[in-house]
Amino acid sequence: MSYAGDLTPQEAWDLLESNDGAILVDVRTEGEWNQIGVPDLISLNKDVHFIEWVTAFGPNAHFLSQLAQTGVTPGDERPIIFICRSGNRSIGAATVATEEGYGPAYNVLEGFEGDADLYGQRTINGWRLKGLPTTTFGAGE
Repeated sequence: MSYAGDLTPQEAWDLLESNDGAILVDVRTEGEWNQIGVPDLISLNKDVHFIEWVTAFGPNAHFLSQLAQTGVTPGDERPIIFICRSGNRSIGAATVATEEGYGPAYNVLEGFEGDADLYGQRTINGWRLKGLPTTTFGAGE
């Protein structure tokens, strides 16, 4: 594994709650943030950082510079937790962040929406279905 590891949604929440320096980066698309919702960290007095891993034009060439804008720097050892829809794109983000000296960087297993059921609906697991805080207000801003 080329990043710090995988966390369940609850483990991600617990790390965000227990570590003041830990941040959450949602790497889904702006459309997903606006249409589906986003994690809500207001009760932890934290912001979710929104950085698309893939844009409408392909891989986000500005991903690392946008990650730096969150306030983390390579070598500062602040935990960075990456989340996407189902836990796949966030692996790429965690891997690249680790390669560039950020982190420890983690991937959220199951992602925000979780795995698809037999009918293609996301009803099995994920941040939202685990009952962790979500919102639609301010997504993608």
